Amino acid sequence: MTQLTATQTLIETEALIIGAGPVGLFQVFELGLLGIRAHVVESLGQPGGQCAELYPNKPIFDIPACPAISGQQLTDNLLQQIAPFEAVFHFNQEVVSLDKQADGRFLVLTNTGTRFLTSSVIIAAGMGSFQPVKLKTAGAEAIEGKQLVYSIKDPEQYRGKDVVVLGGGDSALDWALALQPIANSVVVIHRSQKFRAAKASVDKMFRLCDDYQMQFLQGQVSELVLDDERLVAIKVTGSDGVTRRLQLDDLLVFFGLVPDLGQLSQWGLELHKRQVVVDTEKFQTSIPGIYAVGDINYYPGKKKLILSGFHEGALAAFAIKEQLQPDKKVHLQYTTTSPIMHQRLHVEDPMKEDDAA
Repeated sequence: MTQLTATQTLIETEALIIGAGPVGLFQVFELGLLGIRAHVVESLGQPGGQCAELYPNKPIFDIPACPAISGQQLTDNLLQQIAPFEAVFHFNQEVVSLDKQADGRFLVLTNTGTRFLTSSVIIAAGMGSFQPVKLKTAGAEAIEGKQLVYSIKDPEQYRGKDVVVLGGGDSALDWALALQPIANSVVVIHRSQKFRAAKASVDKMFRLCDDYQMQFLQGQVSELVLDDERLVAIKVTGSDGVTRRLQLDDLLVFFGLVPDLGQLSQWGLELHKRQVVVDTEKFQTSIPGIYAVGDINYYPGKKKLILSGFHEGALAAFAIKEQLQPDKKVHLQYTTTSPIMHQRLHVEDPMKEDDAA
């Protein structure tokens, strides 16, 4: 995986992918099979998108040939799969402008000054740039990324710690239950007894609470208690109006995410309820040369599944190949038997091994 830093130099490419989640990574693969090398712009600091950012250890059960696979494992496998195609990644960057040029190509600029001149743009940005809903209690910003976090990279950092989890959705309950065996203590705080998380997770939490293995408090954080810029306790105002002080080491906040299409909404694309409208032949948007795959797109019958995004990426790749070479017929070739596919994948012809046997 090649990563470039921001530059004022104009980068010319046949394909620019916006988003490095699972669908964006698989788009690299499908383009690579057709001999198209891609550059990838990602707002996060690493590949994997929301899948690896929010649920790196949570199992996914509907990926073909994988009975169960975590978000991080899926990301790692995809990176291994696309390695032969030498995609260039531009992390911690967001596209801020896109302008169609006289020759039909697109001039794309990121917030760090990187410029691309590309023949095709593939939007694989999930539901856009997701931002966590922040804790609005005074002092929260000062400890954000330290003792207060909105996502977890390494659960082991909380081993033996006193942890408080805020929120009532799946991510809050999933992480509370995952940390319970390794943390010294886990307290879940939610504003009501009504949870958005799966019933099985809620039931398990209350069973652990009944066994005094974790604790649930109904209420809201009303104050952060800092000592020399370090969080030492929080004050929680309960539904009974009583404010209680709770000591802790770390505060994990899972209030959900807010999707933000950002500058994408200014590009003149046809939208349907904050999704980009595409056709189902090419997965092309209302602007020729711009495609959208994965959760960001809309068409009748759309299902927001990683599996669906993989299918969309395959058809978009063929459409882009036809766009780049309109005078040539694009033939479907199989990775099992095609020498060209084997060459692009950097693998030996498997049929030779069978003949030798």
